[in-house]
Amino acid sequence: MKRVRLLVGGPKFATSVMLVGVATSFLLTAFPMGAAAHVKWFAPYIAAAQPAPVGKTLADRWFWLGICLTLVFFVVTRIVEKSRFGAGALDVLDGLTTPLWTRVDDYLRAIIAAFFVAVFAVGGIYLTPDLKTPAEWVSWLQLVLAALIFSRRTMPFAGFGIVGLWLLALRDYDLFHLLDYLSLGLGVAAYLFLEPLSRETWRSRRIEALRWGLAVALMWSSLEKFAYPTWFYPLVVERPFLTFGLPRDVFIPMAGVAEFTLGFGLVWTPLIRRLSAIALLVIFTAAVWPFGRTDLIGHGLIMAVLLAVAADPSRQTQFLPAFKSPISSIPVGLLLAFTLYGSLYWGLHTTIYGRDQSLGDRPIEKTTHSYSTEYPHGPDKVSPDVSD
Repeated sequence: MKRVRLLVGGPKFATSVMLVGVATSFLLTAFPMGAAAHVKWFAPYIAAAQPAPVGKTLADRWFWLGICLTLVFFVVTRIVEKSRFGAGALDVLDGLTTPLWTRVDDYLRAIIAAFFVAVFAVGGIYLTPDLKTPAEWVSWLQLVLAALIFSRRTMPFAGFGIVGLWLLALRDYDLFHLLDYLSLGLGVAAYLFLEPLSRETWRSRRIEALRWGLAVALMWSSLEKFAYPTWFYPLVVERPFLTFGLPRDVFIPMAGVAEFTLGFGLVWTPLIRRLSAIALLVIFTAAVWPFGRTDLIGHGLIMAVLLAVAADPSRQTQFLPAFKSPISSIPVGLLLAFTLYGSLYWGLHTTIYGRDQSLGDRPIEKTTHSYSTEYPHGPDKVSPDVSD
């Protein structure tokens, strides 16, 4: 705060504020804001259905346009970060977020506990809205986890409880489906393990563990927008305003790029990760209005972690700092990330479900949705094999 006060009123401070605002505004206007809605909470799906081939995404010009827009944002931000205005831009963010950062652990513990109270109140779910369970004791267990978080001595037990609930969900749901929630769950559990520790060398990694857990979760879940774009068609039909007037086949791949690349940004250099967190926070917050309480409960914890990441004043790049320092590493890093996660996503799906050729002659909209009385779109009511 002292340095911010010294800069206020000076041209360097004004320029830093302008650069932060312009960079964030560019990112928010370049990508669709409806990217945050998690389709499995609002539309039927079949996780075992064959994903669209990778070549379809690579041939999509809108995918590449999204990549180019991201590279412009990241490169310009990194240029600013390496310039004489970089420290000033970070000082501006520090000045805005210091009140939160000074009590970040109280804030995170309260939010995590509130999340479990909300899940208990909803009832009948494991950890997230689409993982339904008829077992009433699961809801009560999640209320117990909320209570455990209020004492630093019992926080690690809450962490074990999160991992245990994920493992319990394997009884009812496929592994591939649950991978959507593994990384964030492990990140939150790691925070609950690390925060009570007296050894600062370990405790200091608690926010980093949360940030990496969220980043991996966002990059992984974004791939369903490329693998199963037709899952999103019912949402676009029901809420056409989500696309901001863009055709659905333009909106969906660009939304996927936004989610993946901003998740990638969370593990890059300090200014990029903080601006990426702010952009994601705005996008997730904007999704609450059209999707309601379900979205707020499901994404509330993510939004809280994003705010903590945006407030993190650390000026260090913890993982591979020498690789991330050059500007030229940004496109290389994105390429490696897309290659790694894409290979794992399509590869694990093939390993778990095999290459099912029986769906090849049926319309793609019918083979990636299961009928639900709550969401009356997808396959025909009479028979899932009958097309409209």
